[in-house]
Amino acid sequence: MIHHVSIEVSELERSAGFYDAVLRPLGWRRQIDTNDLAAWGIVRPVFFASMGRPAAPGGGHVCFSAHGIPAVKAAWEGGIAAGGTDDGPPGPRRQYGPAYYSAYMLDPDGYRIEVAVSAD
Repeated sequence: MIHHVSIEVSELERSAGFYDAVLRPLGWRRQIDTNDLAAWGIVRPVFFASMGRPAAPGGGHVCFSAHGIPAVKAAWEGGIAAGGTDDGPPGPRRQYGPAYYSAYMLDPDGYRIEVAVSAD
C-alpha cells in the first residue's frame, strides 16, 4: 500500500489544474491547497505537488487506480485537456494481465502518469 507520493512542480496552479482534471473522475478531491502545496486523496491526502524544490522528472511513473474503463478514459481526457501530453491512449495492456486497461500521459512538468483498472 502506498502511504503517499510527492512530486515537485514548476508552476503549482497549472499542475493543480491538471491533477484536478485527472483525479476528479477517479473520486479524488483536492484536500490541501496553499501557495506552494496542493494534495489530493479520497479519505486523506496521499498525492502531493509542491514548489519546494526544482521540478525534476526522471524514470518511473505514478499510477492512479480507476473504478472502471469509463473513469480511465475520463481521467486521460481531462488530463490532456488540462495541458497534459498523450503518452499512450486508453486501451488494454494485455502484457500486464488479461483485464488490465490503462492510459498514459505526461503532466505539464514531464512526469509520466498512468491511470489503470484491472481485475487483479
